[in-house]
Amino acid sequence: MSDENPLLYEVEDHVGVITLNRPEAMNSLTYKLYAELEDTVRGSQARALVITAVGRAFCAGDDVKQILGSSAPAPEEFRERSKATGGLTPAADALLHTDIPVIAAVNGPAVGWGMELALMADIRVASVNAKFGELFVIRGLCCDAPGLGRLAQLVGRERAAELLFTGELIDAQTAKEIGLVSRCVDHDALMPTAMELARKIANNPPLAVQALKAGLRRTLEPDWREVGQWANKQITRLRTTEDSKEGVAAFLEKREPVYQGR
Repeated sequence: MSDENPLLYEVEDHVGVITLNRPEAMNSLTYKLYAELEDTVRGSQARALVITAVGRAFCAGDDVKQILGSSAPAPEEFRERSKATGGLTPAADALLHTDIPVIAAVNGPAVGWGMELALMADIRVASVNAKFGELFVIRGLCCDAPGLGRLAQLVGRERAAELLFTGELIDAQTAKEIGLVSRCVDHDALMPTAMELARKIANNPPLAVQALKAGLRRTLEPDWREVGQWANKQITRLRTTEDSKEGVAAFLEKREPVYQGR
């Protein structure tokens, strides 16, 4: 079962490939998958990382039944990990602070935290089958730190506001046109394109590449833990609202939600 091995990792020629492996659940994130993603990024000695997924989806965000649809608290281990990052999602903390260049090879829909995952990459290569959506608003929630800190950098404030406020789903070509992804390729060319780019990066002097990535973060990016702590507080508050519960219920019941503003 893929839930026993929800993440696959292999290294070849200094390129590490992280593959989300829950295709039956559109690679949605469980607490176990979040932890394995964090640990893999933190422990990687690769010179470049490629993140992709098995099946027709890149990542559908949080597993609705385990995380969004459950009133049970997060496991103790997950809460401890969050304490160590000041409230920023631990997997996000690992990705946002690594000096290893990250390429997202987006093979299908990347929505909710799946889009956040794509945003945390330095470079996004999209299959023509990819779609992107910051769906948090239609679940009655605020997005995570990357949606706040990186989306506007890529597409501009106005387009970012539109995507965040509407929860609109866009296709790969539109994502390319607005600057959300750097390349849009035929599906069969996705991994060869991403791997070629990763190998080109990995063949350069690693210390220089790491310094350049650290310099980009130092120059362009906010204090991720501060932003993440704020976002986490908003998400925690919003999850208790009737609108958030309605958004989850409507998703599970496959109907249109009715929001009340409370």
